[in-house]
Amino acid sequence: MAGRRKRYAAGFRFGFATDTYDSDGEAQGPDAAPALDFATLETLAAERTGRFEQMPPSFSAKKVKGRPAYELARKKQVVELKAVEVEIYEYKLTEIEGNIARFVIECSSGTYIRSLAHEMGQKLGCGAHLAEITRTAVGEFSMEQAITLEELAGAKQAGKFEDCLIPLEHLLTNFPRVNVLPVVEKRVRHGTKFNIMIAQLHPGRVEPPPGATSQLDGGEPRPPRLRVFSQQDKLIAIAEAVVPRTYQPIVVFEALP
Repeated sequence: MAGRRKRYAAGFRFGFATDTYDSDGEAQGPDAAPALDFATLETLAAERTGRFEQMPPSFSAKKVKGRPAYELARKKQVVELKAVEVEIYEYKLTEIEGNIARFVIECSSGTYIRSLAHEMGQKLGCGAHLAEITRTAVGEFSMEQAITLEELAGAKQAGKFEDCLIPLEHLLTNFPRVNVLPVVEKRVRHGTKFNIMIAQLHPGRVEPPPGATSQLDGGEPRPPRLRVFSQQDKLIAIAEAVVPRTYQPIVVFEALP
Protein backbone atom coordinates (compact mmCIF):
# COMPACT_ATOMS: atom_id res chain seq x y z
CA MET A 1 0.00 0.00 0.00
CA ALA A 2 2.93 2.29 -0.64
CA GLY A 3 1.70 5.74 -1.64
CA ARG A 4 -1.70 5.26 -0.03
CA ARG A 5 -2.69 7.81 2.60
CA LYS A 6 -2.99 6.50 6.14
CA ARG A 7 -5.13 7.51 9.10
CA TYR A 8 -4.32 6.86 12.74
CA ALA A 9 -5.86 7.31 16.15
CA ALA A 10 -2.92 8.08 18.41
CA GLY A 11 -2.31 8.95 22.06
CA PHE A 12 0.72 11.04 23.03
CA ARG A 13 1.87 10.61 26.65
CA PHE A 14 3.44 13.85 27.90
CA GLY A 15 5.92 14.14 30.76
CA PHE A 16 9.01 12.40 29.46
CA ALA A 17 10.54 11.30 26.18
CA THR A 18 11.95 7.84 25.40
CA ASP A 19 14.85 6.77 23.19
CA THR A 20 12.50 4.90 20.83
CA TYR A 21 9.85 7.67 20.88
CA ASP A 22 7.26 5.13 22.09
CA SER A 23 6.35 3.38 25.33
CA ASP A 24 8.74 0.46 24.69
CA GLY A 25 11.81 2.64 25.05
CA GLU A 26 13.89 3.86 27.97
CA ALA A 27 12.76 7.07 29.64
CA GLN A 28 15.05 10.02 28.94
CA GLY A 29 14.38 11.76 32.23
CA PRO A 30 11.98 11.92 35.21
CA ASP A 31 8.23 12.29 34.71
CA ALA A 32 7.42 16.01 34.57
CA ALA A 33 3.66 15.41 34.93
CA PRO A 34 2.68 18.52 32.92
CA ALA A 35 -0.72 20.19 32.83
CA LEU A 36 -1.87 20.07 29.19
CA ASP A 37 -3.70 22.94 27.53
CA PHE A 38 -6.12 22.07 24.73
CA ALA A 39 -5.59 25.30 22.77
CA THR A 40 -1.80 25.01 22.93
CA LEU A 41 -1.81 21.44 21.60
CA GLU A 42 -4.25 22.42 18.85
CA THR A 43 -1.89 25.19 17.77
CA LEU A 44 1.13 22.89 17.71
CA ALA A 45 -0.79 20.34 15.64
CA ALA A 46 -1.95 23.00 13.18
CA GLU A 47 1.64 24.19 12.73
CA ARG A 48 2.63 20.69 11.57
CA THR A 49 -0.22 20.30 9.08
CA GLY A 50 1.14 20.34 5.53
CA ARG A 51 4.36 19.23 3.84
CA PHE A 52 7.67 19.20 5.74
CA GLU A 53 10.95 17.33 6.22
CA GLN A 54 10.71 14.73 9.03
CA MET A 55 13.64 13.02 10.69
CA PRO A 56 12.96 9.27 11.18
CA PRO A 57 13.59 7.81 14.66
CA SER A 58 16.95 6.17 15.32
CA PHE A 59 15.00 3.06 16.30
CA SER A 60 13.50 2.47 12.85
CA ALA A 61 13.88 0.09 9.93
CA LYS A 62 15.55 2.76 7.80
CA LYS A 63 18.78 1.38 6.34
CA VAL A 64 22.19 2.78 7.29
CA LYS A 65 24.91 1.30 5.09
CA GLY A 66 22.69 -1.71 4.47
CA ARG A 67 21.74 -2.29 8.11
CA PRO A 68 18.48 -1.36 9.85
CA ALA A 69 18.99 1.74 11.98
CA TYR A 70 17.50 0.05 15.07
CA GLU A 71 20.35 -2.50 15.12
CA LEU A 72 22.87 0.31 15.52
CA ALA A 73 20.69 2.22 17.98
CA ARG A 74 20.34 -0.84 20.23
CA LYS A 75 24.13 -1.05 20.39
CA LYS A 76 24.27 2.63 21.35
CA GLN A 77 26.06 3.44 18.10
CA VAL A 78 25.62 6.75 16.30
CA VAL A 79 22.81 6.59 13.74
CA GLU A 80 22.97 9.09 10.90
CA LEU A 81 19.65 9.33 9.07
CA LYS A 82 18.38 11.79 6.50
CA ALA A 83 15.15 13.75 6.81
CA VAL A 84 12.34 12.58 4.52
CA GLU A 85 9.60 14.74 3.04
CA VAL A 86 6.17 13.79 4.41
CA GLU A 87 2.77 15.45 4.48
CA ILE A 88 0.11 15.75 7.18
CA TYR A 89 -3.41 16.27 5.81
CA GLU A 90 -5.28 16.20 9.14
CA TYR A 91 -3.87 16.54 12.65
CA LYS A 92 -6.83 16.88 15.00
CA LEU A 93 -6.78 16.86 18.79
CA THR A 94 -9.81 14.93 20.04
CA GLU A 95 -9.36 14.77 23.81
CA ILE A 96 -7.02 15.17 26.77
CA GLU A 97 -7.11 12.60 29.55
CA GLY A 98 -4.62 13.33 32.29
CA ASN A 99 -1.17 13.37 30.67
CA ILE A 100 -2.36 11.72 27.44
CA ALA A 101 -3.57 13.75 24.45
CA ARG A 102 -5.36 11.86 21.68
CA PHE A 103 -5.25 12.82 18.02
CA VAL A 104 -6.67 11.76 14.67
CA ILE A 105 -3.91 12.00 12.06
CA GLU A 106 -4.16 11.50 8.30
CA CYS A 107 -0.78 11.48 6.62
CA SER A 108 1.29 10.40 3.67
CA SER A 109 2.93 7.01 3.51
CA GLY A 110 6.26 7.01 5.36
CA THR A 111 5.22 9.40 8.13
CA TYR A 112 6.38 8.42 11.63
CA ILE A 113 3.66 9.17 14.19
CA ARG A 114 6.05 8.62 17.09
CA SER A 115 8.29 11.32 15.67
CA LEU A 116 5.31 13.68 15.80
CA ALA A 117 4.82 12.80 19.47
CA HIS A 118 8.52 13.29 20.27
CA GLU A 119 8.61 16.62 18.47
CA MET A 120 5.52 17.96 20.24
CA GLY A 121 7.04 17.02 23.58
CA GLN A 122 10.19 18.93 22.66
CA LYS A 123 8.19 22.02 21.74
CA LEU A 124 6.36 21.93 25.08
CA GLY A 125 9.63 21.35 26.92
CA CYS A 126 8.29 18.43 28.93
CA GLY A 127 8.99 15.51 26.60
CA ALA A 128 6.46 13.10 25.11
CA HIS A 129 6.24 9.69 23.51
CA LEU A 130 3.72 7.64 21.56
CA ALA A 131 1.68 5.61 24.06
CA GLU A 132 -1.28 4.49 21.91
CA ILE A 133 -1.74 3.97 18.18
CA THR A 134 -4.33 2.35 15.93
CA ARG A 135 -4.18 2.50 12.16
CA THR A 136 -7.81 3.10 11.21
CA ALA A 137 -7.48 3.39 7.42
CA VAL A 138 -5.06 2.85 4.55
CA GLY A 139 -6.52 4.34 1.39
CA GLU A 140 -9.81 2.54 0.72
CA PHE A 141 -9.27 -0.04 3.49
CA SER A 142 -10.67 0.93 6.88
CA MET A 143 -11.54 -0.62 10.23
CA GLU A 144 -15.19 0.06 9.45
CA GLN A 145 -14.96 -2.65 6.80
CA ALA A 146 -13.23 -5.15 9.08
CA ILE A 147 -14.86 -8.29 10.45
CA THR A 148 -13.75 -10.51 13.32
CA LEU A 149 -12.25 -13.97 12.92
CA GLU A 150 -15.39 -15.35 14.56
CA GLU A 151 -17.56 -13.63 11.93
CA LEU A 152 -15.32 -14.98 9.19
CA ALA A 153 -15.55 -18.52 10.59
CA GLY A 154 -19.35 -18.16 10.79
CA ALA A 155 -19.51 -17.05 7.16
CA LYS A 156 -17.38 -20.06 6.19
CA GLN A 157 -19.75 -22.44 7.95
CA ALA A 158 -22.73 -20.76 6.30
CA GLY A 159 -21.14 -21.11 2.86
CA LYS A 160 -20.79 -17.33 2.53
CA PHE A 161 -17.00 -17.01 2.80
CA GLU A 162 -16.68 -15.39 -0.62
CA ASP A 163 -19.11 -12.66 0.45
CA CYS A 164 -16.44 -11.47 2.89
CA LEU A 165 -13.80 -11.03 0.19
CA ILE A 166 -13.18 -7.81 -1.74
CA PRO A 167 -12.81 -8.69 -5.43
CA LEU A 168 -9.57 -7.51 -7.06
CA GLU A 169 -11.68 -5.69 -9.63
CA HIS A 170 -12.95 -3.35 -6.87
CA LEU A 171 -9.49 -2.18 -5.80
CA LEU A 172 -7.45 0.86 -6.90
CA THR A 173 -10.52 2.32 -8.56
CA ASN A 174 -8.85 5.72 -8.76
CA PHE A 175 -6.39 4.31 -11.31
CA PRO A 176 -7.50 4.52 -14.95
CA ARG A 177 -8.31 1.19 -16.60
CA VAL A 178 -8.09 -0.49 -19.98
CA ASN A 179 -9.60 -3.68 -21.39
CA VAL A 180 -7.20 -5.53 -23.70
CA LEU A 181 -7.71 -8.11 -26.42
CA PRO A 182 -6.51 -11.71 -25.88
CA VAL A 183 -3.36 -11.17 -27.95
CA VAL A 184 -2.35 -8.24 -25.71
CA GLU A 185 -3.47 -10.10 -22.58
CA LYS A 186 -0.94 -12.81 -23.39
CA ARG A 187 1.85 -10.22 -23.54
CA VAL A 188 0.70 -8.67 -20.27
CA ARG A 189 0.63 -12.04 -18.49
CA HIS A 190 4.22 -12.62 -19.58
CA GLY A 191 5.26 -9.24 -18.16
CA THR A 192 5.96 -7.80 -21.60
CA LYS A 193 5.53 -4.15 -22.53
CA PHE A 194 2.36 -3.35 -24.43
CA ASN A 195 0.84 -0.41 -26.27
CA ILE A 196 -2.64 1.08 -25.92
CA MET A 197 -4.64 3.71 -27.73
CA ILE A 198 -5.88 6.74 -25.80
CA ALA A 199 -9.44 5.88 -26.86
CA GLN A 200 -9.13 2.61 -24.89
CA LEU A 201 -8.48 4.38 -21.57
CA HIS A 202 -11.23 4.77 -19.02
CA PRO A 203 -10.56 7.33 -16.27
CA GLY A 204 -10.45 6.19 -12.67
CA ARG A 205 -13.42 6.79 -10.43
CA VAL A 206 -13.14 7.54 -6.73
CA GLU A 207 -16.07 6.41 -4.62
CA PRO A 208 -14.39 5.76 -1.27
CA PRO A 209 -16.08 3.24 1.03
CA PRO A 210 -16.99 4.18 4.61
CA GLY A 211 -13.99 5.11 6.71
CA ALA A 212 -11.59 5.55 3.77
CA THR A 213 -9.06 8.36 3.87
CA SER A 214 -10.26 11.71 2.51
CA GLN A 215 -8.28 10.98 -0.66
CA LEU A 216 -6.82 7.58 -1.43
CA ASP A 217 -3.35 8.54 -2.59
CA GLY A 218 -0.85 11.02 -1.24
CA GLY A 219 -0.42 12.30 -4.81
CA GLU A 220 -0.60 10.92 -8.32
CA PRO A 221 1.73 7.93 -8.92
CA ARG A 222 4.85 8.84 -10.89
CA PRO A 223 5.08 7.39 -13.45
CA PRO A 224 1.31 6.98 -14.01
CA ARG A 225 -0.22 3.56 -13.39
CA LEU A 226 -3.02 1.68 -15.04
CA ARG A 227 -5.32 -1.24 -14.23
CA VAL A 228 -5.39 -3.81 -17.00
CA PHE A 229 -8.53 -5.92 -17.53
CA SER A 230 -9.28 -8.83 -19.82
CA GLN A 231 -12.22 -8.84 -22.20
CA GLN A 232 -14.08 -10.74 -19.45
CA ASP A 233 -13.58 -7.78 -17.08
CA LYS A 234 -11.09 -9.63 -14.88
CA LEU A 235 -8.19 -7.64 -13.43
CA ILE A 236 -5.01 -9.15 -14.84
CA ALA A 237 -2.31 -6.61 -14.03
CA ILE A 238 -1.19 -3.22 -12.77
CA ALA A 239 1.04 -1.51 -15.31
CA GLU A 240 3.30 1.53 -15.24
CA ALA A 241 3.86 4.04 -18.04
CA VAL A 242 7.23 3.77 -19.79
CA VAL A 243 6.59 6.32 -22.51
CA PRO A 244 3.25 7.77 -23.66
CA ARG A 245 0.86 4.92 -24.56
CA THR A 246 3.42 2.23 -23.69
CA TYR A 247 3.10 0.40 -20.37
CA GLN A 248 5.14 -2.16 -18.44
CA PRO A 249 3.30 -4.65 -16.16
CA ILE A 250 4.64 -4.34 -12.60
CA VAL A 251 2.15 -6.72 -10.92
CA VAL A 252 0.51 -9.60 -12.80
CA PHE A 253 -2.32 -11.61 -11.27
CA GLU A 254 -2.53 -15.33 -11.86
CA ALA A 255 -5.48 -16.44 -13.99
CA LEU A 256 -8.07 -18.35 -11.95
CA PRO A 257 -9.12 -21.79 -13.23
